[in-house]
Amino acid sequence: MPLFLLLFISCGAFSYDIDIEDGFDINETCAGCHGEFGEGGKDGEYPRIAGLSEAYIIQQLNRFQARTRSNIPMNPYTDERELSQADMQNVAAYLTQIKIKNKMPPIDENNFNAYERMLLAKQVLNIAKVDGDYKDGAMLYKKECAICHGKKGEGKKDIPALAGQYTQYLTKQIKYYNNRQRIHDEEKPDEILFLDFNAKQIHNILAYLSILDD
Repeated sequence: MPLFLLLFISCGAFSYDIDIEDGFDINETCAGCHGEFGEGGKDGEYPRIAGLSEAYIIQQLNRFQARTRSNIPMNPYTDERELSQADMQNVAAYLTQIKIKNKMPPIDENNFNAYERMLLAKQVLNIAKVDGDYKDGAMLYKKECAICHGKKGEGKKDIPALAGQYTQYLTKQIKYYNNRQRIHDEEKPDEILFLDFNAKQIHNILAYLSILDD
C-alpha cells in the first residue's frame, strides 16, 4: 500500500482533494487488464498507462465516459455511476507517479530476495525493437511529432508519451485516427493523421519510437 498523500487541485469549476490511497484502490480494477503497475500487457492489446500525465489520463477517461472515444470494454468501468470526477483525479494521480524501468537492476548476490525480484520484474517494460530505417524515422518524428510529443517521445501535460508504449498499440491507434474512430486533435476533429505519409514512413516512425526507451 503506498504512503497516503493528500494534495489539492482544481479542475474546471470543481476542486478535489487528491487521495493517492484511493487511487491505489481504484487501480485494482484497472490492473485486471493494464497490469498491477499500469505496465499494460498482451503485446499492447492493453496499453501502458503508468507514468502518463494526470491531465492526459483524466482527459481520456472523460472521453470514454462521454463515449466520444469508443472502447466497449472501457464502457462499464467509466460509467458516471462507477467513476466520478474525483475517482478520475485519484487514479490518475496514482498512475502518473508509477515509475516503470526499462531493465532489471543487477542482482545483489549478498542480499538476494526472490520475491522482491519478482515484484521488480512486474515494473519493467522494454519495448521490443522494431526493424526499420531509424534515421528516417527520427527525421520524420522530429519534423512532425516532436513539437507536441516531446523530443524523446516523453509527452507533455495533456499529450501522451510515445516512448515506452507498445508498438502494436500505437499502430492500432493510428488506424483509429485515420478511420475517424478516435479524435487526434480536438481543434481539428476531422483531421486524418499521417495523410501525406506512406506505410513505410509510418513504420519507420514506429521503429524509431521502439528504440527510445533503450
